[in-house]
Amino acid sequence: MIPETMHAIRLHGAAGPEALVYEEIATPRPGPGQALVRVHGAAITRGELEWPVDRLPAIPSYELSGVVVALGPDAAGVEVDDPVYALTGFDHDGVAAEYAVVQADVLAAKPQAVSDVEAAAIPLPALSAWQGLFEHGRLGEGQRVLIHGATGGVGQFATQLAHHRAAHVIATVSGKNMERASALGADEVIDYTATPFDAAIEPVDLVFDTAGGERLARSPAVVRPGGRLVSVAEEPSVQAGGANGIAAIYFVVEPNRRQLVELSALVDRGELRASIDVVFELSDARAAFERVQAGTGAGKVVLRIAEPLP
Repeated sequence: MIPETMHAIRLHGAAGPEALVYEEIATPRPGPGQALVRVHGAAITRGELEWPVDRLPAIPSYELSGVVVALGPDAAGVEVDDPVYALTGFDHDGVAAEYAVVQADVLAAKPQAVSDVEAAAIPLPALSAWQGLFEHGRLGEGQRVLIHGATGGVGQFATQLAHHRAAHVIATVSGKNMERASALGADEVIDYTATPFDAAIEPVDLVFDTAGGERLARSPAVVRPGGRLVSVAEEPSVQAGGANGIAAIYFVVEPNRRQLVELSALVDRGELRASIDVVFELSDARAAFERVQAGTGAGKVVLRIAEPLP
């Protein structure tokens, strides 16, 4: 039975974690094309408290795992009791709540090989990596790709996915992360704090940037004529786009069920894995967001909201 009210975290001001309130509100009901999900895990992204300031109070977090408990009219592709995970749209309330209304067409079957907490940590960074490498970057087997920030939130998925695609993967990381980059599948690893990467490698077909700044600014020099420079961190310079026919692209990740299905298969085969930093209870969401803002963790921060029913 779906309760009339639920607990949720809501942002009540254009500020930081101090504006988050743990409160009891009405449980939403799904409309046309929507599903109501009993949320088991919700992941947090750095900077996301800045996104909904024009529609407060707002529920944050846009990555979830859970179970479908009700369907609205014309909701297709999922059924009640399906374990699911998803990246939800950024233009409406998020999922840091006991129940969340989600467009049914973005929900995909949760990977069976991982827990709900682990599944919640996958959608946004893994979809960012997939879309950057394969949609915008058109990375193919045998091509050379340089990944900046190869062990970060998005970068760790990009490194694994590029390796899986049988590309030659070159990673830039800080010295302390070099072994991890190799373990994720990088063929070459460069400590960018000690070695200028643009003087250390042969030209590449694609640069996938998750770091921005100086590394992005220096990247056109290593892209072969007609190659691609794709960033999720910031807009590449106009000059980069015009150099040697290089395609320079900045993009924002979008929800995508089909891609999540493919990612689930990789997770279930043990070919893709997430990294969890800390798990917090929903009532401790303020501390969870403070942890994310501090930027000291090595993986995703996830809110554990409900345990799966037996």
